[in-house]
Parts: sequence; structure tokens; C-alpha cells
Amino acid sequence: MRTIGLLGGMSWESTESYYRALNDGVKQALGGFHSAKIAMVSVDFAEIETLQRDGRWDAAGEALAAAARQIERAGADFLLIATNTMHKVAPQVEAAIDIPLLHIADATAESLVADGITRVGLLGTRFTMEQDFYKQRLSEHYGIDVIVPDDTQREHVHRVIFEELCLGRIEPASREAFLAVIDALHARGAQAVILGCTEIAMLIKATDTQVPLYDTTALHAQAAVKRALSGSLLSEDTP
Repeated sequence: MRTIGLLGGMSWESTESYYRALNDGVKQALGGFHSAKIAMVSVDFAEIETLQRDGRWDAAGEALAAAARQIERAGADFLLIATNTMHKVAPQVEAAIDIPLLHIADATAESLVADGITRVGLLGTRFTMEQDFYKQRLSEHYGIDVIVPDDTQREHVHRVIFEELCLGRIEPASREAFLAVIDALHARGAQAVILGCTEIAMLIKATDTQVPLYDTTALHAQAAVKRALSGSLLSEDTP
């Protein structure tokens, strides 16, 4: 079994979901007492969130790159960044390590392509919804058209993520608001919606709506388990 490198803490609530999903995946595959081999560093999200808010992405990238090097030294065979937003600095992290990075957008896109999805809605932080680092990867590498909520909806989604979900708060009113945004994206032609923030799956489940949902945390973890149990890391390399 390969050792999964997990760069977490952004937020710790979503990293907890990753840890469970990785271990559940290995247990389902191998049975018995098997669990995932994981080398993890969990950062202080308050420090990262401040850098995000101030637009200091280079500094945030340096912080994550340093954590990634710790994980590599601990014996990880490949790396997961356990958050969607901080894949903005994925190139900076990749340049700092010698092990592969399993990109969350690739894991998500491969599932979308397999299901024949060509136009998808994207929910996430304001950074993920408005900047190109995530949307462009889906469109350029996989030919997927990405649409996002309108200005007012984006602001509301972002606020709920940071003021509620990242603090472990699950509010029924916010669930209803998110479902309304999902319906609006579907009405604009989205065949499915990406839950493009690792905390959103704490609020919204597939059973809450008839619109197909793609939980990036679950898909990222599934791809990691597949790689961890594969015979060759090279055979599993993503674009």
C-alpha cells in the first residue's frame, strides 16, 4: 500500500471527512482491519484564511509548500491538498516536492467525463467560483463548460462557507438557500453541480435534490485510495 500524503486543516472539519473517507475506502477494498497509510500535516487555518483574505497567495503557497515538504519527508508517496480553494497555489506546492500531487479538479473532472457531463455548475468559495485556476482546468483539460452563481448568490455561498461551515455550524436555512442556488444553476443549463468546497458536503447531500451533485471530497478521496492501492504510481498520473 502506498502512503497518502494529506495536507489538511483548511478547515479541520473537512479534513476529518477526508480522513474518514480514505480509511473507509481502504477498508472497503481490503477488508478486515485494514486502514489507510497516511502522512498528514494539518495547518492552522486562521493563518491561511488571513492570507487568502489579504490576497497574499504567494505567502499562502509558501506555507503550504513547507507543509508539503514535511509530508514528503514523512514518507508519503503522493500528496493531496485537502481543500479546493488552495489548489490555486497547487503549482507552487508541486514545484516544492518530488512526489506527485493528485489534483482535486482532475479527480472531479474524470468522474464528470465518465458520466457524460459537459456543462456543470460550480459552488465554492468566492475565490474558487470567480478565479480561473479551477474552472480553467476543467475547461481546458476536459472540455467541461463551467457556470457559477450570480453575484448575490456567490456572496451568500462564500459567507456561509466561512461564517458557518468552517466553524462547524450547519444551519437548515442555509441548506435551503444552497438548494435554491443549485436549482438556479440547473435552470441555466447545468447538468450537475460540483460541491467545490470541501465543507459544502457537510450541508448538502445527494438526497436533498434531484440535480446530480459531485462531492469533491469524496471523489478526491476515492482517487487517492485507488492510487494508494495501485501497483504503480506512474500508471495513475493525472494530466
